[in-house]
Amino acid sequence: MRKQSRISATRVAICVLAVCAFALTWPGEGEAEQLTVAAAADLTFAFKDLATQYEKQTGNSLRVSYGSSGNFFSQIKNGAPYDVFFSADIQFPQKLESAGLTEPGTIYEYAAGTIVVWVPNASKLDLDQGLAVLLDSGIHKIAIANPLHAPYGRAAVAALQHDGIYDKVKDKLVLGEDIAQTAQFVQSGNADAGILALSLAVAPAMKERGRYVKIPSADYPPIIQAAVIIKATKHQELAEQFLKFIEEPATVALMEHYGFVVPKDVAGAESKAPN
Repeated sequence: MRKQSRISATRVAICVLAVCAFALTWPGEGEAEQLTVAAAADLTFAFKDLATQYEKQTGNSLRVSYGSSGNFFSQIKNGAPYDVFFSADIQFPQKLESAGLTEPGTIYEYAAGTIVVWVPNASKLDLDQGLAVLLDSGIHKIAIANPLHAPYGRAAVAALQHDGIYDKVKDKLVLGEDIAQTAQFVQSGNADAGILALSLAVAPAMKERGRYVKIPSADYPPIIQAAVIIKATKHQELAEQFLKFIEEPATVALMEHYGFVVPKDVAGAESKAPN
């Protein structure tokens, strides 16, 4: 009898432990969820404000990683556990869709980007010259994002080629891993000037330290930025809700504050971007 009692007690204990473990891993009703987002580096400042707005509004949280769109593309192809990918162009999401790695029909063009020439406040360069200022003999290093995997780097090269100065300055180019690292090169003095995303140039951290001039949008192909839901996500409904959040007027206003142009205003990019 004692042996049977001990066996019964053991079984009860095992059942209790199993129920407790199940309760710990099963999300309760109304429990906050976390969305894992891969975001292009030009979104660094905008998404910090956006995440605060999103978390306050929904009670859910975002875990955002920033980097070059090309690197995220490679990571996702190799199984990186992201729920949503916000690329600095539309090509990488389209390639992932073609490879069957995204939820069909979820590519969303969320913004158009702009590039600028940025210099520190201490610089004597005359930005009224536009891109031509990069021909100044006092410039020894020019920072751009690596065009192999950063859309803003490709746009920089296209603009330099359009103005016929790429061959004259190509030996002075220093390549950042992404557009955020490119900005750091100029901020730190490791480059004399940089071709950056407007979204970084207008952020308080950089606006207080430097000056910029916009490069005419006709000088480079449109930087159409797109997001997509990754097929391997375990939070598809939450990801869909987040994309809807991106379309809300308050979110659109925040993106415009950082110099982005929402899809309905792509044609008016020059008028919408901050001066």
